[in-house]
Amino acid sequence: MLDYKLVQALAAVVDEGGFERAARRLNLTQSAVSQRIRQLEEYLGQPALTRTQPPAPTRPGRLLLRHARRVGLLEAELARGLGLDAGPGAETQAWRTVALAVNADTLATWFVEAVLPVVTRQRLALDLRVDDQERTHDMLRSGDVAGCISTRGAPMQGCRAVALGRMRYHCACAPAFAARWFPDGFGLDAARQAPAVVFNRRDTVHDRFLEATLGESPREAPRHHVPDSERFVDFVAGAAGYGLVPHLQAAALLAEGRLLDLSPSAPMDVPLYWHCWNIPSALLAALTKALRQAAQNTLLPPAETTGE
Repeated sequence: MLDYKLVQALAAVVDEGGFERAARRLNLTQSAVSQRIRQLEEYLGQPALTRTQPPAPTRPGRLLLRHARRVGLLEAELARGLGLDAGPGAETQAWRTVALAVNADTLATWFVEAVLPVVTRQRLALDLRVDDQERTHDMLRSGDVAGCISTRGAPMQGCRAVALGRMRYHCACAPAFAARWFPDGFGLDAARQAPAVVFNRRDTVHDRFLEATLGESPREAPRHHVPDSERFVDFVAGAAGYGLVPHLQAAALLAEGRLLDLSPSAPMDVPLYWHCWNIPSALLAALTKALRQAAQNTLLPPAETTGE
């Protein structure tokens, strides 16, 4: 029989990035946490953690974590339904922590407004993991999160997927920047020289846009890597470079003339999907409903062919 206290120690070490911080979170000594991990590995007959810095779960460890986190969510909902979270200390005990993965542009624009009603009504403590929209899917696959927003349409095993809509991006820059670097319009020769702003080295949106619009993406051009959505827009509006700016952030700046759309006839539309565990969870159902409704109000409708 699996002892969930041992799995709880594994989750704490992984989430906190080390044994010492895990011990503080669990109100245990570091030695006690290490002992629980050893007991878990004896039960498994194989390592649950890699002894790296920070520690990472092995494949058996990831399977355990994914199972335990699903069970934990269901047990918390059952306790609430049975009224077992009432009584002394209920104000603290009734809160549930759920980890979600979201891309930075969604977090900076419409996500917070979408989930706030659920967070306050359900007494939900969110543990948000932020990465590129093409990589959040991997966090769900590994069991690190209960749900994610991703560009991938097909649901993975044990999960369900909902098409949210398309986030539109404009290839934009400051007017002064366009006058200096693109005096003859947006073309490949100029793009080989003009500095660009990209989110990080794993972001593929910029390259895919240039390949679709200009035929190739010149990698030799200088690039600013700005892994923060708000500061990304500041770099573009400040004439440091050109880049793909979400419509929800660009619209007002374009209307005010502070940004110029370099390719107004060919914006970049990125499909977004909500993926979550396929379990009978009222909380995940509430999050799904809230995200779907908010997406209908803020994003372009999903394409007719979703790829699911």
